[in-house]
Amino acid sequence: MKKLIPVNKKSRGRPKKQGGVDPVSAVRLPATLTKLVDVWGEDHGANRSEAIRRLVEIGLTVKTKGRPKSEGPKQRQEPKQRARDMAGNTIDRMTDTTASPDDQASRKRRLLKGPEEFRNVRIDRPNRKA
Repeated sequence: MKKLIPVNKKSRGRPKKQGGVDPVSAVRLPATLTKLVDVWGEDHGANRSEAIRRLVEIGLTVKTKGRPKSEGPKQRQEPKQRARDMAGNTIDRMTDTTASPDDQASRKRRLLKGPEEFRNVRIDRPNRKA
């Protein structure tokens, strides 16, 4: 014969409170930060625990300038453009000043394009048959 297992078995010990107290979270704070929290709490009429709770809530509601989770085409272009600008500035500093401005611009274009052998391999530019 199968033995029945009671569904609502009573547990031992003190009964649990219904809906009662939030769990405790221990936080280590440097002494200087603790003093700042205490000063903020005094100014706002709160003890240390309440001050930390309020400051965390305030910190969670503030919007921060973070990196967007999904990058659109514009966000992907910014690093490329920055790299092009940096390369152009470096080339300008190294340019032969005795050459004519047209010749300097031609050399700069040739350097920024890269060697002919690798132009079709680059993934940042569409393949152009020339």
